[in-house]
Amino acid sequence: MIMKVKVKKLVPEAKIPKYAKEGDAGLDLTVTSVEDLELLDYTKYGFGLAFEIPVGYVGLLFPRSSCYKKDQVMSNAVGVIDSSYRGEVSAVMIGMSDEKYEVGERAAQLIIMPYPQIELEEAEELSETERGQGGFGSTGVK
Repeated sequence: MIMKVKVKKLVPEAKIPKYAKEGDAGLDLTVTSVEDLELLDYTKYGFGLAFEIPVGYVGLLFPRSSCYKKDQVMSNAVGVIDSSYRGEVSAVMIGMSDEKYEVGERAAQLIIMPYPQIELEEAEELSETERGQGGFGSTGVK
């Protein structure tokens, strides 16, 4: 099943995202603007696009796997784009080197997926599991 999602170009040079290969999960986003921020080595990459994500869905923005070539890491690891947001989708990345993405390069990918609406119910006790309260590294081999 193919779901249609509206996308608006905010600048003429914006490229409508597409999948690089059949079966890919993420739509590649192409940089239209690069802005150096005054915070350490942060750079804001604009993609010149806004989306109309349907209610009940969320847009998740990830760096592309090629980000290691530029030594770039997204500052918030994953961007969350709510269905009510209509502004420009952008990514802020931390540079570990002086090499940055340039206008015209693909720097991030967008995955749109459904999410459940939940209602939290306060409880005095939770069910027991084999893992219990084991935290970081608790399921590793010993």
